[in-house]
Amino acid sequence: MSRITHLPKRLLLGRALRSDRLAETLLPKRIALPVFASDPLSSVAYAPGEVLLVLSVAGVSAYHFSPWIAAAVVVLMFTVVASYRQNVRAYPSGGGDYEVANTNLGPRAGLTVASALLVDYVLTVAVSISSGVENLGSAVPFIVQNKTTVAVVIIVLLTLMNLRGVRESGKLFAVPTYCFVAGVFGMILWGAIRGGLLGEEMRAPTADFEIDAEHSGGLTGFALAFLLLRAFSSGCAALTGVEAISNGVPAFRKPKSKNAANTLAVMGLIAVTMFCGVILLALATGVKMAENPATELIVNGEPAGAGYHQDPVISQVAAAVFGSGSLPFVFLAAATALVLFLAANTAYNGFPLLGSILAQDRYLPRQLHTRGDRLAFSNGIVVLAGAAAILVVAYEADSTRLIQLYIVGVFVSFTLSQIGMVRHWNRLLATEGDAGARRRMHRSRVINTFGAFCTGLVLLVVLVTKFSHGAWVSLLGMLLFYGVMTAVRRHYDLVSEELAADDPDEKRVKPSRVHSIVLVSKTHKPTLRALAYARLMRSDTLEALTISVDAEETAQLRREWEEAGIDVPLKILDSPYREITRPVIEYVKRLRSENPRDVVSVFIPEYVVGRWYEQLLHNQSALRLKGRLLYTPGVMVTSVPWQLESSELARKRAKKRAEWDAPGSVRRGPVAGAAGRKKDERRK
Repeated sequence: MSRITHLPKRLLLGRALRSDRLAETLLPKRIALPVFASDPLSSVAYAPGEVLLVLSVAGVSAYHFSPWIAAAVVVLMFTVVASYRQNVRAYPSGGGDYEVANTNLGPRAGLTVASALLVDYVLTVAVSISSGVENLGSAVPFIVQNKTTVAVVIIVLLTLMNLRGVRESGKLFAVPTYCFVAGVFGMILWGAIRGGLLGEEMRAPTADFEIDAEHSGGLTGFALAFLLLRAFSSGCAALTGVEAISNGVPAFRKPKSKNAANTLAVMGLIAVTMFCGVILLALATGVKMAENPATELIVNGEPAGAGYHQDPVISQVAAAVFGSGSLPFVFLAAATALVLFLAANTAYNGFPLLGSILAQDRYLPRQLHTRGDRLAFSNGIVVLAGAAAILVVAYEADSTRLIQLYIVGVFVSFTLSQIGMVRHWNRLLATEGDAGARRRMHRSRVINTFGAFCTGLVLLVVLVTKFSHGAWVSLLGMLLFYGVMTAVRRHYDLVSEELAADDPDEKRVKPSRVHSIVLVSKTHKPTLRALAYARLMRSDTLEALTISVDAEETAQLRREWEEAGIDVPLKILDSPYREITRPVIEYVKRLRSENPRDVVSVFIPEYVVGRWYEQLLHNQSALRLKGRLLYTPGVMVTSVPWQLESSELARKRAKKRAEWDAPGSVRRGPVAGAAGRKKDERRK
């Protein structure tokens, strides 16, 4: 079976990498930026539109608030970036928000942050993929008609790319991300030249539209303030993914902390420049957006109607600046759709790393801590893809519905992380005597305190304004993750406590006797080998056991046993219902009940085959028996293999392959140098 799956796996993922090549997969800053920052950078494609969509409830007149909302988002972005630069310097191990909260606020706060981040990573994949499919679907009707299927297929493709390794996926994603950044900056620069220096008029496709007058100017006082807060919370989608760099510090090249901090600063500067540029150009070109464009957008005095397709803000601005259908317009549209797909890569790097750390702390299954053949955390990648696919199917790849679930988790982690950093500096200041170091710590504490205040305020705003729009689903998801992780940790703790050999008297307790049983079906070589091996164990008693389901075959076995002169007694159990497993289990349990302090050792002869289909023809009864016997207290199960000729041929074929990787060879660890490899080959 391993041979039939080996070739497709190598074709899709590439050859397995040795553990000592892990350093070769580390990322330089130019690759780390698109890998870890594609989510906040790509949010420029939808965050400005979300601001205008919310403001449209109060009519076109409310659009003049958008620069102030953008300014508030900018202040928040720089605050969060400055705060996280302190995080990556203080905690470079890759635990990020989880490690900060767990260390400084306790396990419960750490689990809360971890739950929030896991939910947010899943939503990042679902929202980014759905938004990209919708953008691409405006040009290709087939994609719109099958957007859920297309979204799931894209998730599968991204999963395969990431399973090939962080460095390889980073190379694949770097070019589209940089093309998108170049396209947006080119649009902002050309728009400034045309509008500012040349004085040309630029008009968006919706510049002549109106928004339903029934809503225009209809909100004042508290209602308007609530609307502005809701628009601000929607604009805060631009901050999602900022925390991924703090979780991904181990993936950077040395000096890791410095490179991660510099990448954070560059990412923040690029993101806020693009976000503000798109907002200002949208106002300058007269972009109109509505939450329900079919009824709220007025075209020539009539509602736009159900057939109207509302293009994203960035597409409308590009049409006004470059001209619809022009080469720069097409370039930016293609880069936007592609980068939205690739924005999910932030989660594909953050989720597995966080999952590995949580597994190491025994809050998630230990399999998530294991690196795969390409030195990526393969199990975490697959879990993320599965959860995101379920979400996409459940919400039919509708980004408008999915985005309402967004942001809550990330601001929970932001807030608790910054509070944890404040306590971190307080603890260090209590013991630090150097004046220069104390000044730096005081400055860092001020930054983190301001960050905690701002992100806590935004979290409150998001909960109030988005709870009824779907934020409650995110909170439910966080509770689910929290409960699962708590249960996993409780299980591991109970197992550790149960297995601990801390009682000296208990260590000296030995079974009074060992009763060995060799399961027999025929008198052939595998049976004789199992009997010979069982004799070597020097058990107190030894017997052979067979189950009679056919009287003639049982009589034949008895004759051959006597003719061979085997000095081990043969016990025959009748099975009128032709069962094999149950009579063996009942017999073993009876022996245990008669002598509770005895141990029963069961030897099972097995064939070792070399072809996958041969496995289906042998060992089925042995597998069932082992599965049942493992749950029987006081029973030891030993498999005695007999290698058939096909298994020897398979071993020789595998040995001839120039670079054959045995299952688990990467996880076994590095073999030092050529001498080590030769030694490993001699063992084979």
